[in-house]
Amino acid sequence: MDKVQEPELPVRKVDTASLKALAHPLRVQILEMLSRYGAQTACSLAELLNESSGATSYHLRQLAKFDFVREVQGKGTARERWWERPKGAIQITSPELAHSPATQEASRLVTREFERSRQAVLADFMAHGMESLDEEWLEAAIVNTANARMSAEQLGRYARAMEAVGRKLLEEIRSEPEADDARPVQIHINAFPILGVPAWAGDKKSRDAKSHAASTAATTEGKES
Repeated sequence: MDKVQEPELPVRKVDTASLKALAHPLRVQILEMLSRYGAQTACSLAELLNESSGATSYHLRQLAKFDFVREVQGKGTARERWWERPKGAIQITSPELAHSPATQEASRLVTREFERSRQAVLADFMAHGMESLDEEWLEAAIVNTANARMSAEQLGRYARAMEAVGRKLLEEIRSEPEADDARPVQIHINAFPILGVPAWAGDKKSRDAKSHAASTAATTEGKES
């Protein structure tokens, strides 16, 4: 029997116009709040972000022009519209956008704002999780870092496999009835080449040469002493 192909998670690759439309701190924050907490109104977003409802309403309309958000059909009124983020991932970075002078700064702003938000919630959990969460939540959570030396092919293979496993499990959980004690949960899976390392650590040959030089120096010093 042929294996049923599972549907791929939609991935939207932004173009120059949509990236520039997203490149505003409040618009990135609105998108993050909709991702984190689900559908919201301009008023509820204003409360979450400590902004005016006029500001959130304006930026929601601008995001809607480029399909970053959409109105929830059949919910709300003409005076209180509900907004949601369409299902799927958004790919902000690409070689074309990264190397274009017209989009470099916009790309930096968007990725910086998303990362600032991720760091803030993680820092808040690390600082206050012990005092504000029940033991079952603390035992369920994990903050874990692994380090390895990989080629670009190995990193890509690892990242794609982790993404596929995580996506499959996440869809299974999302398909289950929501538990009474459910609360917003944020998941990070980071795997990236480390930048700014010493030159001798850049590749195996250089690292081995550095190790050999250090060993020779230690032996020489021992003899001289």
